[in-house]
Amino acid sequence: MSSRDRIQRLDDLSKLAELGGGKDKIEEQHSKGKLTARERLDILLDHGSFVELDKFVIHRCNDFDMASRRLLGDGVVTGYGRVNGRPVFVFSHDFTAFGGSLSEAFGKKIAKVMDLALKAGAPIIGLNDSGGARIHEGVVSLAAYSEIFFRNTLASGVVPQISAILGPCAGGAVYSPAMTDFTIMVEGKSNMFITGPDVVKTALSEEVTFDELGGAQIHARKSGVADFVAVTDEEAIGLLKLLLSYLPQNNAEEAPRLDVVEDDPRRSDELLDTIVPDDQYKPYDMHQIILAVIDERKFLETHGRWAPNIITGFGRLNGRSIGIVANQPENLAGALDIDSSNKAARFIRFCDAFNLPIVTFVDVPGYLPGVDQEHGGIIRHGSKLLYAYCESTVPKVTVITRKAYGGAYCAMGSKFSRADINYAWPTAEIAVMGPEGAVGIIFRKDIENGDDEKRSILINDYREKFANPYVAAEKGIIDGVIRPSSTREKIIEALEMMATKREIRPPKKHGNIQL
Repeated sequence: MSSRDRIQRLDDLSKLAELGGGKDKIEEQHSKGKLTARERLDILLDHGSFVELDKFVIHRCNDFDMASRRLLGDGVVTGYGRVNGRPVFVFSHDFTAFGGSLSEAFGKKIAKVMDLALKAGAPIIGLNDSGGARIHEGVVSLAAYSEIFFRNTLASGVVPQISAILGPCAGGAVYSPAMTDFTIMVEGKSNMFITGPDVVKTALSEEVTFDELGGAQIHARKSGVADFVAVTDEEAIGLLKLLLSYLPQNNAEEAPRLDVVEDDPRRSDELLDTIVPDDQYKPYDMHQIILAVIDERKFLETHGRWAPNIITGFGRLNGRSIGIVANQPENLAGALDIDSSNKAARFIRFCDAFNLPIVTFVDVPGYLPGVDQEHGGIIRHGSKLLYAYCESTVPKVTVITRKAYGGAYCAMGSKFSRADINYAWPTAEIAVMGPEGAVGIIFRKDIENGDDEKRSILINDYREKFANPYVAAEKGIIDGVIRPSSTREKIIEALEMMATKREIRPPKKHGNIQL
């Protein structure tokens, strides 16, 4: 065979591998409104940057007549490339080949790129569209999943890991995305569940659809599994690229800083001087404060539909990426509950792992009361938020806009959880509990006869004497009471001052957070 023939064979095999399960299967994928594995990579990666690995790998199963059904690539496309010029390692499930089911060879391909990503210090991106473990291969497919799970654990906190769920994701397949840092789902096209509707019907006699059991809306609103929801594959990949723009390559680097942000990086916003209502019980939208403070009013919210009483997400200040945590007075008055504690704690720990400063906006009346919360473990779950703030060593700046009561005050980036700079607005109320509750306890005997006028006087007196920022400022617990419209400038100054922060903690293998 001549050299020309050998090169032609290479070209023919490459084209065959790029067809996956064949033209018919590709058309079937398109008919569902889904892109193929390679089309998704074309959208994600910079043009011409993709380097494919293991293109000619085939499965090794000889049972169930599988010996005659060998497809090049074996159902997953793996390799590396660039997103906006920055290196990433990728794998993209090919549903046209064996339904994207995972075999031993398939798993080894993914494990290889994960190992390379750890060596190179670059993000790992998984585009998931898989029917789960390949039943024909039995336990070796489960072993392959376990190898991936182990690498998810090794990579956690070392390089960012992002999963886009662009089709079915069932059984063992869901655990790897769940172990990554962020998950994006596509409405109406992607599902995630441990056991499918048929198993649920057989085991529990419950009728449920795929979307009702594990659709994007379920995981975005109820379970908290999905950080983002998109309408199309293209939108999901666009969100993924936007998310990457806020993140560093690894835990030893800083996130990229934008050179040009705005004409006036220290702009003030007079809206903030009047945004907190005079009526202490009237809600307002914390998003308005966040947008008024950050660069270009661009905020990438994470878990926006789950636990909406707390807000988490990414923004920039003077070009630097930051993580933002904020109570939302428009939902449950901003009170902390089980889900919001989990949501914020995980986000804080991500920011801490990847050198992203944390800015916290506080308006919290306390932890949400109730039998359901207590029986559900609010003590255990609520402690996660305290743990996360105390554990984190990145620069932390906290701004109290209104209420900061009790243990919830301690949990929301207080000076005692080692926030570096704590500011309060003149509208801040910092106390052990709200005036009504405090008066009800301190002056219980004085108001037992139901004297509403006296009660009102005592409440106002308590608020004037204790529930204001100046008591805390006198004791150095608040570093300054600031004009709301100067908030952006004050935070930027604080973060620039703390940019070289170093903090030494006791050596240990790891802490034991209340999972």
